[in-house]
Amino acid sequence: MQPELRISVSISKMSTLNKLRLRQRLGKYRIEKRLGEGGFAEVFQAMDTIMGTRVALKIPHATLVDSELLKSFRREARLVAKVDHPGILQIKDASVIDGRLVISFPLGKETLSDRLSRRMSLETIFSISDQLLAAVAFAHQSKVIHCDIKPENIIMFDGSVMKLADFGIAKVARQTVHGCGTGTVGHMAPEQAMGRPSVRSDVFAVGLIIHRMFSGQWAEWPYDWPLNGHRRLRERIPATMITWLRKALELNAAQRFRDCVQMRNAFARLRPAALRIIQRQRRRTRAGKLDTAKPAGRTRRAA
Repeated sequence: MQPELRISVSISKMSTLNKLRLRQRLGKYRIEKRLGEGGFAEVFQAMDTIMGTRVALKIPHATLVDSELLKSFRREARLVAKVDHPGILQIKDASVIDGRLVISFPLGKETLSDRLSRRMSLETIFSISDQLLAAVAFAHQSKVIHCDIKPENIIMFDGSVMKLADFGIAKVARQTVHGCGTGTVGHMAPEQAMGRPSVRSDVFAVGLIIHRMFSGQWAEWPYDWPLNGHRRLRERIPATMITWLRKALELNAAQRFRDCVQMRNAFARLRPAALRIIQRQRRRTRAGKLDTAKPAGRTRRAA
C-alpha cells in the first residue's frame, strides 16, 4: 500500500534540528547505526520497536527539506509504488516524524559497493547482472527512469539477491541538490552530465557496473574504448559479451541499446553460450594444471 506523507509540519522547524544520535528514538524507530551519508540524506540502521524488525532509514538533511521537496517526493513515491518488481527496493513507510522526513526501507546485508571489495565468481556476476537488468528493464517498461544507478544504490540480501534502491528519491535528490538532471560523477553517461538524462543513460550506468564486475576496474572519463581492465575482461568473458558491453557504453546515446529491455534481451541470448565457453575454458585450465602436476615418467635405458 502506498505510504502517506503527513506534511502539515513547520518547515522552519526542520532547518533547526540537531543531528541524530545513536540509540535516539524517532517515533517508533530506535536509531542503532549510521550506515552512510551523502549530499542529500543520511542513512541509518534502526529498530522498528512496534514490528520488532530492523529497517534502513533514509533521512534527508533538514536544511534541504521544504514544502516543494515534500510535494515532489510524494509525487515520485506514488509513481514508483506502481513499479512493483522483486529487484526494486520498495519504500516501507514515509512520514514526517519530529520535524524530519523519514523514509523506511527493508534492511539489506550490504551494498554492491561493499560486495565489490571481495572476489566474485563469474556465476555471481552473471546472476547480479541479470537481476539488475531485469529490475531496470521493468522500470523502463513502466516509463520510469532511475538516473542514479550506482553500486551504493544496489542493496544486497542473502543468496546474492540484489534490489535497486532510490527510485524516485534519486530524482528528487538531483533536483534538490544539483538543480539539474545530473547523477553521480563517475556513474553517469555524457549526455546526463549535460543535464539531458534518458533511458539510455540508465543503460550506460548499468553497463559501467557490469564492466566493473567483470574487469575488476572502474572505467574512467572520457570512456574511450578499450576501457580500464580490458585485458582482464578478455580473459574472463567471450568476445560476444564484450561486444554487448561496448554497445551499452557507446558515448553516442543513439548507438546504445534503446533501453534496458533491449539490453536484457540481448544479454539473455548471449548468456548461455558465454557460460558454456567459460566452463570449457575452466576445464582446459584444470586439465593443464593436472598434466603439469603429474610426475615425469622414468625413461628406459637404451640397451
